[in-house]
Amino acid sequence: MAARVFKIVASRPTKLLLQPFKTGTRLARCQSAKAATYESTIENLPETRVTTLDNGVRVATEDSGIPTCTVGLWIDAGSRFETAKNNGTAHFLEHMAFKGTKKRSQTDLELEVENMGAHLNAYTSREQTVYYAKSFSKDVNKAMDILSDILQNSTLGEQEIESKRGVILREMQEVDTNLQEVVFDHLHAVAYQGTPLGRTILGPTENIMTINRNDLLEYIGNHYKGPRIVLAGAGGVDHDELVKHAQQYFGNLGAGYEGKIPTLETCRFTGSEVRVRDDTMPLAHIAIAVEGCGWTNPDNIALMVANTLIGSWDRSFGAGANMASQLASQSASMNLCHSFQSFNTCYTDTGLWGMYFVCERDQVEFMMTAVQREWMRLCRRKISPVELERAKRLLKTNMLLQLDGSTPACEDIGRQMLCYGRRIPFSEIEARIDAVDTRVLKSVCTKYLYDKCPAIAAVGPVEALPIYSRLRSEMYSLQV
Repeated sequence: MAARVFKIVASRPTKLLLQPFKTGTRLARCQSAKAATYESTIENLPETRVTTLDNGVRVATEDSGIPTCTVGLWIDAGSRFETAKNNGTAHFLEHMAFKGTKKRSQTDLELEVENMGAHLNAYTSREQTVYYAKSFSKDVNKAMDILSDILQNSTLGEQEIESKRGVILREMQEVDTNLQEVVFDHLHAVAYQGTPLGRTILGPTENIMTINRNDLLEYIGNHYKGPRIVLAGAGGVDHDELVKHAQQYFGNLGAGYEGKIPTLETCRFTGSEVRVRDDTMPLAHIAIAVEGCGWTNPDNIALMVANTLIGSWDRSFGAGANMASQLASQSASMNLCHSFQSFNTCYTDTGLWGMYFVCERDQVEFMMTAVQREWMRLCRRKISPVELERAKRLLKTNMLLQLDGSTPACEDIGRQMLCYGRRIPFSEIEARIDAVDTRVLKSVCTKYLYDKCPAIAAVGPVEALPIYSRLRSEMYSLQV
């Protein structure tokens, strides 16, 4: 669950003197120069450099030479490492990070960030906790000092803890109004019932009311260890300089465990359903998913291609029935839904691959049928080479667009270092995507989709949603 933006400081507008460019100037020559090719762009992507400190903290950077940078701490600790008793602690701790340290009061912290013109933020997911700062490259040392301070010296005062309870409870109320968030929380709860992945990131209300300072300190002591932390930097960052700062600020961070070493509990997938029927709601919100694979599973690339092939659609899209995605074309021409999006959510050893859609109550059955038929089409090798090539190109484009800027690039570095133990070069990702042909696509989709028990979460006027046994029977076809 992403936290609110801590501070965004807008710079004062600068007056620009607009003058016509003379012929023969550098700009005119640049405009006539040949654009860089896709291949040359990929080859010239900045190198990712990695250094490991003695205590296990990994420093990974990508220097693109721009005047701003993003540096952050990616920690292998999220709600999945919690128990039913302390569920919500990781997210609570994230909120407490900005409430003051032994060196800085909350006011001092806010003023320092403002005076830098920086942006400080944090978020918690089911497997990771992240603290990051975006600033001018010349202020990277100050940003590192602040990140180090909030990570290691937060006061976690009783008064601040009490005030944060109300903030988190209000955040929970806001989440309850976001039906997509509600549906995905229900989907995790039913798909991974009885396991840590089935719990919410924010935790239940009763936990929020009882979490205390000792719970927060215990979570830090159990999980904020050197080998589980990646210091990532992107933009205008010098790797050697960042390593020196890392040694200065994080070199004394502990690497060992005093008690039992925390281990990742296996989270089993259960094909089942949950329905929250509310006929007063105007639209039905439904998610259906099968168990996907973890980050390091080689099948993940083919599932990503399949996910892109199905795509997403919204009524606001201008193309409508002329879109390349067959499901989008059907949805537009037959008015099946208001929107849909295919998703591929990965964790360390498992994942959810599926579809989320919003539709009218009288279209629920027809939309669900269309989704499952599209899934079976993937298993029957009825995907044309042209359709597959389009999906692969779109996937590559989306991956590159998601890295536009120092913050997305820094996030990608931190996540990949935790998930893969390295930053995968885009040329390697591209080669793995290109290796997916119609045979591979059918094989992988059949492995994960065909005759599998899905997990289903439905909220709203869902009376027309077929019973689970029928939906289960639609997960196979005699024509495979």
